[in-house]
Amino acid sequence: MTDRPRLAVIGAGPAGLAATVAAAAHGVRVTLIDAAAQAGGQFYRQPAAALRAGRPQALHHDWRTWQRLRRALDAHVRAGAVAHLTDHHVWFVERESGESGRFTVHALLGPEEADAVAVGADAVLLATGGYEKVLPFPCWTLPGVVTAGGAQAMLKGTLVVPGRTAVVAGTGPLLLPVAAGLAAAGVQVAALVESAAPRAFLRRTRALAAQPGKVAEGAGYAAQLLRHRVRTLARHTVVEAHGIDRLEAVTVAALDGEGRVRVGTERRIPCDTLAVGHGMLPHTDLAGTLGCRLDGLRVHVDDEQRTDVPGVWAAGEATGIGGSALALAEGHIAGRSAAARLTGSTPDPQEWAAAAKSRTGLREFAAAIESVYAPPAHWSEQVTDDTVVCRCEEVTAGTVREAVAQLGAGDLRTVKLLTRAGMGWCQGRICAPGVAGLAGCELTAARRPFARPVPLGVLAEDHPQPTSRAHTHPTDGGPS
Repeated sequence: MTDRPRLAVIGAGPAGLAATVAAAAHGVRVTLIDAAAQAGGQFYRQPAAALRAGRPQALHHDWRTWQRLRRALDAHVRAGAVAHLTDHHVWFVERESGESGRFTVHALLGPEEADAVAVGADAVLLATGGYEKVLPFPCWTLPGVVTAGGAQAMLKGTLVVPGRTAVVAGTGPLLLPVAAGLAAAGVQVAALVESAAPRAFLRRTRALAAQPGKVAEGAGYAAQLLRHRVRTLARHTVVEAHGIDRLEAVTVAALDGEGRVRVGTERRIPCDTLAVGHGMLPHTDLAGTLGCRLDGLRVHVDDEQRTDVPGVWAAGEATGIGGSALALAEGHIAGRSAAARLTGSTPDPQEWAAAAKSRTGLREFAAAIESVYAPPAHWSEQVTDDTVVCRCEEVTAGTVREAVAQLGAGDLRTVKLLTRAGMGWCQGRICAPGVAGLAGCELTAARRPFARPVPLGVLAEDHPQPTSRAHTHPTDGGPS
């Protein structure tokens, strides 16, 4: 097995797991690298074993698929075809110069992220997922205001709820499972506040009808909300959060046909938790450092999920937000393609055609959903000048507006240079959508030298050599 080609898969969510299983089953040695302690990513996030969850499947959709992937991964690990590196935080992927075309994946090991690790590979598959988009509003920095995905992660990963009374707000398909999950866990969900209009789905009936399973999934969540008597406020938005030391209530209001707040429709809802989100954005940092082409905010790939950088594949949310089913389809295609290219084999035509057909349908469904779940067109009008939009650097909306109106800033980079918005710990990942909306400029993918903060001591040291310090398969005689 030592002479098999090596593939490094970065990310152990649905796309990464599907790619790993597909590549390992077709003659490739795979190193699966992920920052979490367990496989599954955000979608299949698991509670720690010490919590002894009695029915973890109650917190998940499509549990059988997860079990199938988990069993396949475990089997490949036992056979020595896959090395699964947990708690490894990838910060850079280096493409070696010359004709070898090999790669070195640089990561930081453990919760302290102090130890440097390098993994060598003949090819790399990016399954880095996505992250939440949250737009600012007055007092959104109050304790008790969390992202919708954050609330779900607490519930899935720690079996803890963020509060006793919650409002789930924003837009996007994620709000439904979050509200349903919190209600099932005993939280009083005072309202589900969705800015999208239900009638918008009527214009997408063809794409929706082609995916009856996804429609049934949404209907199931809606039924759970009815059972728990959760009030749904469609075509509404959060105007402001209230509280002194922590969240005490939120004000919501109806939206008109143009996406503006309808004056006089404001209502105040008491709560101690606001779970808010406005969709997802692709994680493209590693793709950017490798020089991969981006189509807007997503990684460009061909029919085989190959990027324009030789030896680099991408799958899942990094290539466009589309949900777990699409990520699984893209991951399978990417893993099978990588295996074929690395081993010189030929995929089965029927298998390939079926996978491509499934991916096409799911992409059409994702595009339809994206067109329906859009933030209110005039959300920025409700953001007061004293609202903090960049938490790391404490930059207010007024400062951003001043940079545009008085200093002539017309793009995100110029606003950043003039205001420091985006220069903090998150490097603009959280505030960039809000800053771009307030500045009236296009949200563009940032090109960063590293995908995450790196200790200076790691940068000062010589890079660890993948042949001596990499976590390798037991058959290599190295650490495992």
